[in-house]
Amino acid sequence: MKTYTHLFFDLDRTLWDFDAAAEVAFERIYETYRLGDLGIPSAHEFHEVYHPLNEELWVLYRADKITKEELNRTRFLKPLEHYGIHDVDLADHLSKDYVYWSPRIVRLITGTMELLDYLRPKYHLHLITNGFQEVQHTKLSGSGLEPYFETLTVSEEVGVKKPNPEIFQYALRKAHATAEESLMIGDEMAVDIDGARAAGMDTVLFNPKGERVEGKRTFEVKDLREIMEIV
Repeated sequence: MKTYTHLFFDLDRTLWDFDAAAEVAFERIYETYRLGDLGIPSAHEFHEVYHPLNEELWVLYRADKITKEELNRTRFLKPLEHYGIHDVDLADHLSKDYVYWSPRIVRLITGTMELLDYLRPKYHLHLITNGFQEVQHTKLSGSGLEPYFETLTVSEEVGVKKPNPEIFQYALRKAHATAEESLMIGDEMAVDIDGARAAGMDTVLFNPKGERVEGKRTFEVKDLREIMEIV
């Protein structure tokens, strides 16, 4: 089996349980702003409405079709409008509070700490993320993940986003690593895996639901701890 020296991880939905943290953040803003009084049945339903709309906006953001500011301004306005609420100020407040709370509600994917404890003595560990710089730093510092990683590459510092191979090449240079000795681990085929492959890296697709996913990858796991059997 090939020997790797540097392991690169995606953060959201690979190590950080983004959806679990979001659910709790939605409960807080739902109660704080008394959204039930405005006709929104529950925090859970509001999040269910928000989620696909937010995903659409992130696709546009990754393609550089909207700015970070446009994403933040719109992602709560559209869900509110779903309930007939046309309130730009409220949408702005919800967005700011969500950005504050979501990275401070620590929820990690099962097996994260066990895997990192196993890997740290053996490999150089790094992160590559499209998330916003201030948010990702908050997640790392508050969750105990930060000491495990030698470098963090955020799309905002590079000027391009995954899956653009340039961000992977930038991360490799930052880590003083070559593509041949590196392995990229992420949960999104089109974003993490395709981009890393284009940069010449081997890949691990983290696919916890075992969904059928088209595309080439070097390895695939349903549980993060399976990576210990690969490297």
